[in-house]
Amino acid sequence: MTGAAPLRIQLSWQEPLTGERRSPVLTVPIALGREFAQMPAEIAEQRVCRIALASDEISRFHALITWEPDGLVITDQSSINGTLVNGVLRQRSCLANGDTIQIGPYAIAISFAVTPVPPASASPAPISLAETQPPDPRFAVTELPSPTEANILSSAADASFPPALFQNSQVSVQDLFATGLPVRETDYAAIGAGLGSFCWVDLLRICGVHTAQIIALGMEPQPYARYQRLCLNSQIPLHERLRSNSDSCPDNIWGWPSYALREAWHDLSKGYLTAALKFLWQVFAEPTFAETYTPRAGNVFASLDREAKRIGWEEMFCYGRVRGIRKTNDGRYAIAYSRSTSQQRDHAFLVARYVQLATGYPAIQFLPDLQAYREQTKDFKSVVNAYENHDHVYEHLEQQGGTVLIRGRGIVASRIVQRLYEARQKNSHIAVLHLMRSPKPQGNKFGFAQRHVENHYEFQPFNWPKACWSGELRTLLEQANPEERQRLLSAWGGTTTADRGDWRRIVEEGLSQGWYQITFGEVERVEPDDHDRPVTYIQEQNLKGQMRLEADFVIDATGLEAKVKTNPLLDDLVTQYSLPLNPLGRLSVTNDFKLVEMRNGRGRMYAAGAMTLGGPYAAVDSFLGLQYAALCSVADLAKMRAPSLQHLHPVRSLTQWLKWVLGQPPS
Repeated sequence: MTGAAPLRIQLSWQEPLTGERRSPVLTVPIALGREFAQMPAEIAEQRVCRIALASDEISRFHALITWEPDGLVITDQSSINGTLVNGVLRQRSCLANGDTIQIGPYAIAISFAVTPVPPASASPAPISLAETQPPDPRFAVTELPSPTEANILSSAADASFPPALFQNSQVSVQDLFATGLPVRETDYAAIGAGLGSFCWVDLLRICGVHTAQIIALGMEPQPYARYQRLCLNSQIPLHERLRSNSDSCPDNIWGWPSYALREAWHDLSKGYLTAALKFLWQVFAEPTFAETYTPRAGNVFASLDREAKRIGWEEMFCYGRVRGIRKTNDGRYAIAYSRSTSQQRDHAFLVARYVQLATGYPAIQFLPDLQAYREQTKDFKSVVNAYENHDHVYEHLEQQGGTVLIRGRGIVASRIVQRLYEARQKNSHIAVLHLMRSPKPQGNKFGFAQRHVENHYEFQPFNWPKACWSGELRTLLEQANPEERQRLLSAWGGTTTADRGDWRRIVEEGLSQGWYQITFGEVERVEPDDHDRPVTYIQEQNLKGQMRLEADFVIDATGLEAKVKTNPLLDDLVTQYSLPLNPLGRLSVTNDFKLVEMRNGRGRMYAAGAMTLGGPYAAVDSFLGLQYAALCSVADLAKMRAPSLQHLHPVRSLTQWLKWVLGQPPS
């Protein structure tokens, strides 16, 4: 390489924890490891590009990529867990264009054909989850907005609101009243009115707070409405089972009776003894001797309806889209929100002493090349996201057959494969291409434990190891500092799917019969063919050239977006109050899920859900995770002697549980 321009290559990988894609263009030599300071800054008077990857599976200085006479070479630096090249453990290996190296949970694709990476501002805007919702009758909207319009709608329905006084970090309550707009006052405000808000409000009611003291502000009266819609869109009908534990009951803070016991009792009352015993056996024998029990979606939603009625959710719910939050001059928080009727759009303010943020996932995580294809071609039928309503895909396939390309792997991809298998029972002329970025020869490791991998699917009953919910891993994470938390979460997380026997049999059957194929490669572009079908061009591993994947439909199953910047409300709070973000780019919270910088006199603000990932709890967006955040924050409020809030001591807990059993409202 003497006298020649330095070799630049592109490394592309997906963060195993957040799903965020990174594609830096770097100059060789390149060092890969866990600790920046432990990797060499120079080799043979050449500056080394050092990439630090957060995982305890990765050694401090794990591997080195250099240019040698025989080409681009990666050399393992005597790491503990080794370096895999295209799924094979190697001490030293030449790298070809399109190869994939795996160290720990990171699968990194190599690209020689480096093209300028467009700036982030040029990337298509994420698709707002508002697009997955039917138009609310209170809005005079006749069709769903485009991605750009959806983001504009979510951040500003009217450029004149919030008013100019919200440009300040602190507002006067008197000035709010002076605007002439409606102003409501309350003790407790739950922002979002989804499942995270519901868990918080449910616990407040159990601890003695009256409905008149609570307002849940959101867009849909049913707290599970968005979650149910995402389940249905991703092909989880009411009779199918969720990926949730038996005792993770958002309608029951005590977790007993669990969903398994309730389902067993229901079947026993109907005379189905075998089915009832099966559910109980699953719970006691899982996961060693039996498949992990998970509840039916319909049963979960029905139980939430029951609990919502019991606690008076309808009395506390307030319709509105939150537009901004500011501290007030009297130790509270002013919440600006937009309301709509069939005739006009209007605005109002809510002032509260204690606020909980639980706004959920703000957007669909759509692969940039697929979103660009849709915006260019205006074809929203052939290229879809698994979280959008895409029933037309299966209806078409059942009638006419065809080929489907699935992007992404994990729990959603598994459910899509099952739905396509069911469609094949009506029409056998259906083929499935599953495109994965890289092979998955082995599962993530932590200590002596390692996840099982089969056909490049990594299996785990839930999205986190079970000890993350209430076991030793939860305690370990809670005691760790932010950097240690990032490493721990990277080791525990990743893209996994439930170890279900029916899913494994479907994949085995599809591979043996040839209608299901797995392909590995890096996508270069997606273009329409002469028949306006999406064609995906990939750089396949070990091949010098492109591979063309033709399909009638492409389904993106890569998940949901949770970045703070994607949520206009959170982005505004971070900017206005300089809120710190944790190493994963989410809101930094204390162990009781408090936003320290948002303290305002006796006023307190808490957060829950995906926006807190990287904090003291791993499974923040699970049922039990939302309840845990509620328990921690309400316990903190009880220490402060918040209005009407009583400690949930054993006697009160037993009394309130009996009320739950009898369906009586909390006192």
